[in-house]
Amino acid sequence: MEDLILVTGGAGFIGSNFILQWIASEPARILNLDKLTYAGNLNNLRAVESHPRYRFERGDIVDREFLRNLLGREQPRAIVHFAAESHVDRSIHGPDDFVRTNVNGTFSLIEEARAYWLALPEVDRAGFRFLHVSTDEVYGSLGPNDPAFSETTPYRPNSPYSASKAASDHLVRACHHTYNLPVLTTNCSNNYGPHQFPEKLIPLMILNACAGKPLPVYGDGKNVRDWLYVEDHCRAIRTVLSQGRVGETYNIGGRSEKRNLEIVGAVCDLLDELRPNDWTRAKSSTNSTGVRWRHLRAASARRSAGILNTKIGSVMSPAAAIANGWRNITPPSSEPVS
Repeated sequence: MEDLILVTGGAGFIGSNFILQWIASEPARILNLDKLTYAGNLNNLRAVESHPRYRFERGDIVDREFLRNLLGREQPRAIVHFAAESHVDRSIHGPDDFVRTNVNGTFSLIEEARAYWLALPEVDRAGFRFLHVSTDEVYGSLGPNDPAFSETTPYRPNSPYSASKAASDHLVRACHHTYNLPVLTTNCSNNYGPHQFPEKLIPLMILNACAGKPLPVYGDGKNVRDWLYVEDHCRAIRTVLSQGRVGETYNIGGRSEKRNLEIVGAVCDLLDELRPNDWTRAKSSTNSTGVRWRHLRAASARRSAGILNTKIGSVMSPAAAIANGWRNITPPSSEPVS
């Protein structure tokens, strides 16, 4: 077994930030497996594309023969599984891709990982880990006075996306309890940060404002999310990978609950400071705030994951205050989404 981490979906938003942080902080090599769908962008990884401890392989996690050959050839000591379809609205309009990637793809990956793990020498089997990265969307919504989600919160998915991620979580758990595959699962709250695809709230607000376009907000903008800076999330994943107890689930949150309208207002304040000329065009195109209301779907009232469960303890705290985190965002080189 090699000192190698296989990362699936490593050209996406969270996966690419994880790889950049890993190469800067850890000695093990990284093999990035990505299909390069619409959300995968190798430009996110230009800083490490020639690094001796990084390599990219294009492939599909649904393809079991491909996975079998890859695992047998590369002999990783861990798999960190980011690859997923991850946008709620896309899942409403086209759920098939979410079932294919999130359910069938995860099943293919854990089955081939299990076969690979069983063939390892006993000492290597003991050190192998399969870390499945998931979302707090699987828990559904919270009332205004409910405590944050915990690892014992019942699953109540409310969209095809969250249902497909819930299914993948259950498959990973079942593989551990049935076959003893050494798995770890993390469920995170809303991520934001560099390289995020511009369909998500914060990059969409930034790009549209800089282009002088309206700022689309769902519903009345009062739905609450917990916001987690992506680099803090990646540090937590590294901690779970190195210290987590096999078979456990770990919720990862940012302790930064904000209404969507608060997020938009804070972004606008930063744009007033950093890009005043661009931002003036956006405000003049609609109203004094630049906000345009959207009613494409009913937004859930509140969602918030606990920071990290007590099975590890206080091993990680958010390093970036939410406004300071926004200052580190580099907008992707894409047209703003209208």
